[in-house]
Amino acid sequence: MNPALTLESSETTVFTFYLLPPTPSSPLTELISFDTADGIYDLAWSESHDSLLIAAVSDGSVKLYDTTLLPTQNPLRSFQEHTREVDSVDYNPTRRDSFISSSWDDTIKLWILDRPTSIHTFKEHAYCVYSAVWNTRHTDVFASASGDRIVRICDVREPGSTMIIPGHDFEILCCDWNKYDDCIIATASVDKRIRVWDMRSFRALILVLNGHGFAVRKVKFSPHHRNFLVSCSYDMTVCMWDFMMEDALVGRNDHHTEFAVGVDMSVLIDGLLASTGWDEMVYVWQHGTDPRSP
Repeated sequence: MNPALTLESSETTVFTFYLLPPTPSSPLTELISFDTADGIYDLAWSESHDSLLIAAVSDGSVKLYDTTLLPTQNPLRSFQEHTREVDSVDYNPTRRDSFISSSWDDTIKLWILDRPTSIHTFKEHAYCVYSAVWNTRHTDVFASASGDRIVRICDVREPGSTMIIPGHDFEILCCDWNKYDDCIIATASVDKRIRVWDMRSFRALILVLNGHGFAVRKVKFSPHHRNFLVSCSYDMTVCMWDFMMEDALVGRNDHHTEFAVGVDMSVLIDGLLASTGWDEMVYVWQHGTDPRSP
């Protein structure tokens, strides 16, 4: 498992890799930095090679990088099929040989690294696809979230969506699968809400999480605890939730001074979080502590 932290930016043309410190109070160590001609909207580590990662680029391309090579030797490859910005990439955690990309051109593409072109394009959404994520247990299943206010569950072996969820009344910006229950998914929307769904009974919500003041940009389930998830918002806050508690909001941090647009949790260290925002800052902290503490 790669212990590096990646920071991508759509405002600047650089993304940087940091080595996670041995303790939360230790400084981050920069490993390598890549200058790019266009903004990077998302990054995903390869599940089969710990030095490879794929980048979602604002010029419509998907690029492959190798962190063991010099910046001048990167990117290794560029896949240019999307016609608008690529907003998300996700590597298949179970098959480990494929990844998906979603774009503002309303499509999702399925890729295998040793193929020069995508092997399938999904064209069912009617507006920008902001997020597409693989199910953590079912090899061929992924979910996608779109500005058309729909979440689609797809199986790459089937010709069309296997489930359609009218998720929110406004654009859906993100979705994520629960890591311990492969039927539970969370969605985040411009309507300032997070909704938690059970695919076994998708017309009955498990819960609606209210607490953000503006659009919720990202939501991520914990890799360590079934009921825990984290979100970030254009209200500049990062919120922690336990969706099985009556008062689900268990933490809030307001350390960013501009839109908070990225948040994630370490798969190696329980409770270690990272966030980034338009303030060009990245914070790494232990849950329950102040992200701004030195």
